[in-house]
Amino acid sequence: MPSENGHSRDTHARDTIDELARRLRPELSPLNKQFSWYPMLPVAEEDQRQYLHDPIESLPPAVGSLLPKIGVILAPYLEKGNGRASTAVAETKPAEAKLALSARVESPDFVTFFFTVKGEQVADYHYFFYDEIAALLSHRWPRKVADAWHSLIREELSGEMHGEVDERSWRLKQALLRRPVNARRDGKPFRDYARQSFEDTMTLYLHGICCDIDVDTGPRQLPSRCLRKRLELLKDLFPPPEGRGVFPEDLKGSESLQSKDKVPF
Repeated sequence: MPSENGHSRDTHARDTIDELARRLRPELSPLNKQFSWYPMLPVAEEDQRQYLHDPIESLPPAVGSLLPKIGVILAPYLEKGNGRASTAVAETKPAEAKLALSARVESPDFVTFFFTVKGEQVADYHYFFYDEIAALLSHRWPRKVADAWHSLIREELSGEMHGEVDERSWRLKQALLRRPVNARRDGKPFRDYARQSFEDTMTLYLHGICCDIDVDTGPRQLPSRCLRKRLELLKDLFPPPEGRGVFPEDLKGSESLQSKDKVPF
């Protein structure tokens, strides 16, 4: 990504994301009233649309209203810490087991997202961007959203719907299903699973608004009719911005604003 649009990297190598979130906050450049950014490596001007403007402009207004102010920091690589050590920015690619593709630092009034972008596909960046957004939403959802989602998940459990959207919710679902039937409809295990299923499905929903994505189905994938029902609920709760859609029929008769991503789930 050759460009003069970048900052010196020498002073930040191996800094933890906690240190960098504090140090770089005054240097963030605004993208709009809610988002700002800082490139820790050169990002060509034409790439800024794919990394910043497209994914941010695709967010539903109802999503934006629930989010705090967010800073996006594009880093060469993120390396997981050992034990209690924090994730750090690295100049050279860590071993696969140590590589982190996204991380965040939260404060009461601001959240800083960090992303590994060197050598990564834009489609993968989009996925992790929306995954971070969905994680914030899952802890800020209004009562109306929580009640609607819990009701849908209880309906799926009663109907013995197999599968999930992603590995994290799949594991929590399996743990929940090992409990007695009368203990599956409430309590902490249910709430943890419901929150993660919301996060994983919201990630897919937001990614689908931004990009025309292909979802690779597998033996652990939620049935398509069930996934469609989840996405319809999210569409009702968080309508897409004007001119964008989730399902193919949403964009009939109008030119799609979506780019193309192929992402396995």
